[in-house]
Amino acid sequence: MMEEVGKLLIFIGLFFVALGVIFLLLGKLGSAIPLGRLPGDIVIKRDNFVLYFPLGTSLLLSVLLSLISFLFYLLMRKQ
Repeated sequence: MMEEVGKLLIFIGLFFVALGVIFLLLGKLGSAIPLGRLPGDIVIKRDNFVLYFPLGTSLLLSVLLSLISFLFYLLMRKQ
């Protein structure tokens, strides 16, 4: 049991390291994926007011995280 938990924690840690590297590279490349400026993101600017609602970005991230969690589930189920 403890060995399985250890492997899971190592896998999660490596996942977050890889995710961090990806974000660093995207930041240096000028953000090839325009998160926050996708079609469907709502921006309302008035005199002293800005409303920003990233609907398109939220939907995209939701789909990607759902796909990642589904793949993670499939990998863990095979063991």
